[in-house]
Amino acid sequence: MTLLIAHLGPPGTYAEQAAVFYVNWLTKSTGVEATLCPYPTISQSLHAVADGKAHIAVVPVENSIEGSVTTTLDTLWQLDSLRIQLALVLPIVHTLISCASSLDKITTVYSHPQALAQCQGWLEQFLPTVQIIPSNSTTEALQRLEQETTTAAIASSRAAQLYNLPILASGINDYPENCTRFWVVSQGEGDAGYRSSTIGASHTSLALSMPANTPGALLKPLQIFAQLGINLSRIESRPTKRSLGEYLFFMDLEADAKEAQMQSALAELAMHTEILKILGAYNVLPISAVTL
Repeated sequence: MTLLIAHLGPPGTYAEQAAVFYVNWLTKSTGVEATLCPYPTISQSLHAVADGKAHIAVVPVENSIEGSVTTTLDTLWQLDSLRIQLALVLPIVHTLISCASSLDKITTVYSHPQALAQCQGWLEQFLPTVQIIPSNSTTEALQRLEQETTTAAIASSRAAQLYNLPILASGINDYPENCTRFWVVSQGEGDAGYRSSTIGASHTSLALSMPANTPGALLKPLQIFAQLGINLSRIESRPTKRSLGEYLFFMDLEADAKEAQMQSALAELAMHTEILKILGAYNVLPISAVTL
């Protein structure tokens, strides 16, 4: 069987880059063959898996500069059938791609909102008067650059090679230690081959809503993990979208959901929450620049 892997397209995005790495790792580890399936948005990538149109989605969840990718979190909350199988950490190096003869000829810059934000300081310094236009992905605008010679896009050097376009500036992200965490997501628990190891997971991600917005409502859930010595590596709130001031909470824990200690914590946690969802237990697979 050939696995269908959904990701944010068009080809050349960082999501595709992470997916290519994952496919190479999967092929070497299990011999499984896979085909990449680009989708216009992150949400559509996840819905493709939920709807059975793809087996796996590789989606960004957090950037070291700009924080969480809220579309991923919100969509996973909505789609109960999806589970995280693996995390991938990809180094991000942005380039300015354009057919303009020089920087001072550029009037418009396109890219995904995350990429634009990660290069905000550079843009203010070197292109302070240009029009900044957000797009669905870092590669969406690349096909228009040859016709629009005063337009530029922020994307990867790999994207420039794929579309045979010139790079005017490299390494334009404001912070050199820029990386994005991606989740490999499938329906249910999925096949053990999707993961980097079958011997326990290093992280568990969950999401919860509280029964009431009262003083100390979040304290009890946090105390449960603290008392059992389970470390939280991330916690973030998102609106429930039901009414102003109501929030969901997403948590990453440095523990395996199947361990007895975590099972005990989750059982107690369920008594203090309105809805509790285990998004997945997984390991983290770093992607070095050398392997890309």
